[in-house]
Amino acid sequence: MKKALLYIISSIVGETDKVEIEEKEQDGILDFTIKVAKADMGRVIGKNGKVIRAIRNVIKINAIKQNKKINISLLEN
Repeated sequence: MKKALLYIISSIVGETDKVEIEEKEQDGILDFTIKVAKADMGRVIGKNGKVIRAIRNVIKINAIKQNKKINISLLEN
């Protein structure tokens, strides 16, 4: 899932070298923390949060297949 998330985020942002994704698993919940450049925050969030919501939904499909829950948070790098 981390590879897919990295691919999606890297395709959206302008500064791909500043993309960092941390993955932690706790009690069956995968917690992804995405860090992107300040200039790319708007691209990743999208208008009214539509882009980040779509990313969460795509990754959630894979998580459901593995019987896991996910949490994706976005931080400024």
